[in-house]
Amino acid sequence: MAILNLPSQKEIKRYATLFNVLVKYGFEDILAHSPILKFIPNSYLENHPDTKKNLSFSQYERVRMVLEELGPTYIKLGQIFSTREDMLPFALIEELEKLQDHVPKLKDFDVLTTVKEELGIEKFKYFATIQIEPLAAASLAQVHRAQLINGDEVILKIQRPHITEIIEADLMVMKQVAQSLEKYSTQAEAFQPIRIVESFERSIKEELQFVREIDNTERFAQNFMGNEFIHVPEIYKELSTDKIICMEFIDGIKVSNIEALIEANIDPKAVAKVGVDLYIEQILDFGFFHADPHPGNIFILPDSEQISFLDFGMMGTILPHEKESINDLLLHFLSKDVKKIISVLEKIAIKTNIPDYKKLEQDLYQLLEGVSNTAIQNIKLGDTLSQFKVILFGNQIIIPHYLYMLIRGIVLIEGVGLKLDPEFNITKNLEPYVTKILRKRFSLKYLLKKNLTRIKDFNALADTLPNDLNTIIKKIKEGKLAVVHEHKGLKEFQIATSKAVNRLVFAVIIAALSIGSSLLVMAKMPPLINGIPVLGGIGFVLSALLGFYIVISIFRNNQL
Repeated sequence: MAILNLPSQKEIKRYATLFNVLVKYGFEDILAHSPILKFIPNSYLENHPDTKKNLSFSQYERVRMVLEELGPTYIKLGQIFSTREDMLPFALIEELEKLQDHVPKLKDFDVLTTVKEELGIEKFKYFATIQIEPLAAASLAQVHRAQLINGDEVILKIQRPHITEIIEADLMVMKQVAQSLEKYSTQAEAFQPIRIVESFERSIKEELQFVREIDNTERFAQNFMGNEFIHVPEIYKELSTDKIICMEFIDGIKVSNIEALIEANIDPKAVAKVGVDLYIEQILDFGFFHADPHPGNIFILPDSEQISFLDFGMMGTILPHEKESINDLLLHFLSKDVKKIISVLEKIAIKTNIPDYKKLEQDLYQLLEGVSNTAIQNIKLGDTLSQFKVILFGNQIIIPHYLYMLIRGIVLIEGVGLKLDPEFNITKNLEPYVTKILRKRFSLKYLLKKNLTRIKDFNALADTLPNDLNTIIKKIKEGKLAVVHEHKGLKEFQIATSKAVNRLVFAVIIAALSIGSSLLVMAKMPPLINGIPVLGGIGFVLSALLGFYIVISIFRNNQL
């Protein structure tokens, strides 16, 4: 007997909240056939007098409002999807982008008590002042300015209360909804909602680990040690925990505040070039890059004109062999070698189910031709990468999470560059790195290393090949070698063949009955009724009934 897994009380409350908010903003149709409704008591579902008023907003505005009201987990989900123009319409993307700056501050948050409880009374004494009013609010944390007793100006990044429990409950609901969508909706299945939720879960849980963010900041600082163009905020590890980060306060100018930059005698065009150079260096040199470089996370120090990246909670990591593939992809794009681009994509993709290789080649060729036919000063790499994501999605190529983060980061940093300098072109910043990659590829050291690796691979193959062959031969001799062959569509073929054979058998039986009955009638074999042999008559009736059955069956299945 199957056991029904009922949702927990916590899940039921989150489902109820989700359904109430959806009803409030006029999305009742989503709930109409939901299998989860049967688990929720009617007392949880309330009437919403605001629904009529909310319907005056557009559908996409209401989607954004739903996410805002559902809280941090859904706001974060909306922020991540604000760069998925390959999946969502542009009008919805515009609404989701508003979630980057419109995160509500916590009400009745006792920051002093929270810091004291988290750090302990002894460490709490290190602070001379802590501002009650937050400096900024994010989906997962709030930032408060403070001063240490030694005079250092710092900020405290504090996780929202009970945020872990809220996110866990929300993720459980999201997984259930994703499973239902993938099971009952063929349209939703194409978007692979379960994989999306799993990717989102990994991303948001990484951001919740403040100890990991501290490690990310220190690693980032180590990478750029000695670089005079960048300043990484100092972390006070002794005053930090997994829920609070104490770091240096950056008294700088937000990179998008062009008027303030000009007043401070800082050239916005120079900032654009240096800032993007630093970002490309993160990707191509270190393989460790800031995955959320929006203007709120980049400040300029007015005295030194150094650039300071903030918030290292969301970082992308590219492994050495993956970095090689990224370099290959860049070079093949520049040489417009479509077949090699596809080869690299298949190598780095998590999953590929390309329905039509010719269509994929054509899509990529048109993209590259469009770029090459555009004047260099008019090329927008962000737009090109966005189109590239659309092509991947349309051809069922699923790339790793870090690549989506990379594309998102480039789109954001190019947007920052264009805001600072309308004539900014990121492809010019890439030219020195392309030259560097080509020099490395043709260097004697690289070629020797590449060939040495190949020799090692051949040696390893030569070592294992005899044993592998012996194992195969032994299995053949023992009759244990099994070849698994899957024929797609074979089951359907077997069913169709079985039906055809059954009909043929019926036809033979009908023919035999008809012929036998005819012989009985002609021979006038008794018993007779009105001069007609009874057995012959029964035979004709049976053959007629079987004939009608076959004809009706054929018409029902439209297989005339």
